[in-house]
Amino acid sequence: MFVEFYGIFGAPRYFWLMQHVSQANTVTASTYHRIRGDIIAGRLEPGRKLRLDALKSRYGASVSTLRESLSRLASEGLVVAEEQRGFAVAPMSASNLRELADLRILLECRAMEMSFEHGDTEWESRVVAAHHKLSRMEQRMQAGEHDVREEWKRVDSEFHQALIGGCGSAELLWAHGGVFDKYLRYQMRSLTFRGEIAEQEHKILRDAALNRDIVTARETLGRHIAQGVAHSLAAAGPEGLPNSRQ
Repeated sequence: MFVEFYGIFGAPRYFWLMQHVSQANTVTASTYHRIRGDIIAGRLEPGRKLRLDALKSRYGASVSTLRESLSRLASEGLVVAEEQRGFAVAPMSASNLRELADLRILLECRAMEMSFEHGDTEWESRVVAAHHKLSRMEQRMQAGEHDVREEWKRVDSEFHQALIGGCGSAELLWAHGGVFDKYLRYQMRSLTFRGEIAEQEHKILRDAALNRDIVTARETLGRHIAQGVAHSLAAAGPEGLPNSRQ
């Protein structure tokens, strides 16, 4: 059975929310989604003080609405509540990226295993379609069309969500979605592309899904994420990530 989780909350949540934020039922929900999206996309930088007056102008929301939204984001780990100093965007560090990567591998491997066990032909079709879109975008990136980086990252994320979309567990997808979005925050900052290596890993993951080969899928995903982390840290340069706590 396929759980329509990411069709409701996003695929991952960040990309879906950016497309549907205007449909939010309340001002508070809309404000929360907009701030959350700006944090993940890097428009609100790590460590930045979230001053209420500036946020009122930026988001057109009341102080009470902003406080409620920021408190919710603090509970997710995207915002830090500083005692008697207000709120700030959560810092980023190499150690946190590695921790998120480990959690992503743990949750995504389990979700893939369940998808491989329960996924039907409709799930297989979604995996193949998602990979086709990703492959086309990777070809454009290989050709030097770097202006499509954000679109490439969107379809890359959609492929990984398709792989786990047949797991049948909304709770597992919810837990994975929270980790994935925090991991995505790091990727959106650098948007590095590993070229043919990553492209080949995606093909292996597609074939493993169709063949229900969880051993190959686990090994490939672990390598794929680990090498992606190393590539991102190398791209950050000698000064490392901002607000690093290494």
